[in-house]
Order: sequence, then structure tokens, then C-alpha cells
Amino acid sequence: MSELKKLSLIVALLIAIIMLLTAFVPGMIGLTPEWGGADAVAANKIGEMSDYKPWFSPLWEPPSGEIETLLFSLQAAIGAGIIGYIAGLYTGRKEKNRDQP
Repeated sequence: MSELKKLSLIVALLIAIIMLLTAFVPGMIGLTPEWGGADAVAANKIGEMSDYKPWFSPLWEPPSGEIETLLFSLQAAIGAGIIGYIAGLYTGRKEKNRDQP
């Protein structure tokens, strides 16, 4: 077996072990993570304040949490597309200028 195949097998084995440890060990030792975002923590802290007055109210509230998640995901996808386009544009220009004498 060649050295590259041995190395590939070792890397694949290590990745599998890490994935298994990440997936199963926390449950076996009784760790149950509380999945919550920083927004919820901040909203709870603000709610505890007695003298808090909002600066403004939203113009439109999404009808459900799923719609809100969809809009957030769409916003992230559009942003990633713009960043990817700009990165590709500059990389292409750099390659074009490098190839010209």
C-alpha cells in the first residue's frame, strides 16, 4: 500500500473518530446543550430592565418564525453571492493581468 493511501486511510479514520466523539460523547455524559442565540439572551435581558423604552417599532412583522428564518437565510445567501462574485471578479482580473506580458 502506498504512503498516500495509508495517509488517506489514517485521515479518514481520524475524521470518523472525531465525528463519533462529537456526536455521541456529550449525550453519554449527560450534556444537553441549550440551543439559543445571542438575540434571545439580549431580548431577555432587555425585558428584565424596568425603564427600557424602545426607540422604534418594526414596520412589518413576519407572520411566523419560519418566514423570518426564510428571509434571514435569503439575506445571507444574497450576501454570500455578492461577496463570492466580488472575490471571483478580483481573482479573475488578477489572473488576467498575470497572464499578459
